[in-house]
Amino acid sequence: MRISAAIVSCGAAVLLAVGAPVAAYADTTAPPAPSYPPITLSPQESQQLCADVLPKMIDHKNKLTQRINGDANTKGSVAWLKARAQAQRAKGHTQLADKLDQRADRLHGRLDDLAKADQRLNDFKNAHCVAK
Repeated sequence: MRISAAIVSCGAAVLLAVGAPVAAYADTTAPPAPSYPPITLSPQESQQLCADVLPKMIDHKNKLTQRINGDANTKGSVAWLKARAQAQRAKGHTQLADKLDQRADRLHGRLDDLAKADQRLNDFKNAHCVAK
């Protein structure tokens, strides 16, 4: 009788020791997002950003957009992926063709992200790089 009582009480102690931290962790909410102070640039840094970095970012965005919208001969374009999917489907490789179609759809969806990036880049350029 004493042994079974000791086992039960030890088991209860173990459950409390393990369960309490888990329950405490489950009750916590996500930590608040950190707030960052505004970034200030010196005139030289701003000039370098406007003269060197921003044009490269705009050029990179334009090249990505052109590649995504390219024809079936442009490697990495949506049309190129669709053509590969069609060729694989003709060979009887339907799983691979489906994956290629999904990849093409995801790539086409990136055009919205690139349009938003273009808007942000142009807004920054107009706000900070145009002579006032």
